[in-house]
Amino acid sequence: MLPELAARAAASLWTAASDLLWPALGFAALALIVRGAAALRTIRDSQAEVRVNLMLFVIDVVLITPLLVLLLGFSGALMQQYGLHLFSASAWQALPTWLAGFIAVFAGDFIAYWRHRFEHTALIWPTHAIHHSDTAMTWTTGLRFHPLNRLSTALIDTTFLALLGLPLWALMINNLVRHYYGLFIHMDLPWTYGPLSRAFVSPAMHRWHHIRDADGAGVNFATVFSVFDQAFGSYHVPHACNVPLGVRDEISKGALGQLAWPFVAAWRALRAPHSRPAHSGT
Repeated sequence: MLPELAARAAASLWTAASDLLWPALGFAALALIVRGAAALRTIRDSQAEVRVNLMLFVIDVVLITPLLVLLLGFSGALMQQYGLHLFSASAWQALPTWLAGFIAVFAGDFIAYWRHRFEHTALIWPTHAIHHSDTAMTWTTGLRFHPLNRLSTALIDTTFLALLGLPLWALMINNLVRHYYGLFIHMDLPWTYGPLSRAFVSPAMHRWHHIRDADGAGVNFATVFSVFDQAFGSYHVPHACNVPLGVRDEISKGALGQLAWPFVAAWRALRAPHSRPAHSGT
């Protein structure tokens, strides 16, 4: 049993790492073209944080992904058994493929927008704060998630999309687009997209979401479509973002400290039940 589990974990890790190879090379080339020597300084300054990001990524792939497969398979079977979906498979089949795929990504971003706003409430901020703790943001920041945050994200987003009755291929398109575009908007690029920023999330827009101590914290929750932030009053892109990033929480910089932080925060809250935990999500 253990050798088989180890083999599966190794295979999953190899697949995940391979899937990141070409995006990593592309992101590195783009950063050098756009920012030149400044990109090299970012690489130098972010080495320690990138190592932590990759360690959390390995934990995600080896431990969390197999658990998610089991949980999502179980919930999918329940939905299938009890017919828990708003639209039938035939309704989706009647649509052009491109339209069904677009609806999946658009609906996925809408669901994720509200889930993301919930992650910035005091109740569950300690698990999401790990994602915000990078001070030199790179595309690998898109890999920095606490396992509890990764579980809640995947379960909430996928379950709500499955309730729409979307076919499996459309769910996969949503996951791929939002995953890789999510990595891209974490790059240290000054792009605001100009007029297109009213339709799509730019790297500059998302960088404002990661600021530490400035007006605008707790904004820009969408990943792909900025229309949701505009519609619900959380859009903030005054200019390219050049203010300090990170969190005010006292989170250890190491991987073990990052993993322990939600439990440390919960213990502190229990010991001081009348105090409100401070965080950079509002």
